[in-house]
Amino acid sequence: FNEYDGNFSGRGGASPLRRWADPVRMEIIFGASVPPSRRKSDTDDVNRYARRLARATGHPISAIGQPNFLVIIASEDDRSETLMQAATRVPGISAASLRALRDMRRDTYCAVAAYAAGPNANVYTAAVAVIRAENPDLLRLSCIHEELAQGMGLANDSPAARPSIFNDDDEFALLTDHDELLLQMLYDPRLRPGMSAKEAAPITRIIARELLGGPL
Repeated sequence: FNEYDGNFSGRGGASPLRRWADPVRMEIIFGASVPPSRRKSDTDDVNRYARRLARATGHPISAIGQPNFLVIIASEDDRSETLMQAATRVPGISAASLRALRDMRRDTYCAVAAYAAGPNANVYTAAVAVIRAENPDLLRLSCIHEELAQGMGLANDSPAARPSIFNDDDEFALLTDHDELLLQMLYDPRLRPGMSAKEAAPITRIIARELLGGPL
């Protein structure tokens, strides 16, 4: 499922399974207004969380090499300039494709867009997450948890996902153990990019039984 349409309105529809195939290489880009102390703490949070995502998915995630997943932390005043800088950093991302992130509403605290610029439309090749620097500390951390995990492929918020960060009721601010299982399932080699929900369902039931150690 897709969380957003092109305007981040939250009206996504059913879509095939999508995830990364190549290693994910994250880079953090800060707006000019973000002070050094904030940059250090947010960088530590992103790097720590990236290691957790790598353990959960079994997929390589690092901050080494040419980036393909940009994490932008910027204020309302410098977000546009910072995004234009990002557009030159990653193949497959253009200034036009970042318009929705540049123009996101003031009541949107953070957002992520993932791109499939290769031969397979269901394999991500790039992603950009945007987090408002004005957010309080816990809200910024919550945005890091949600947007980076969604950028790995769990892109749809669902009220049925509990206990989970992947719903819009804001009950859970940080990634839960349940969410880690969802990410582990998403990157199980028995699932393939492009699968429909109907095709994936019997396989995910088997995987869930294995992970939980009992019938479902």
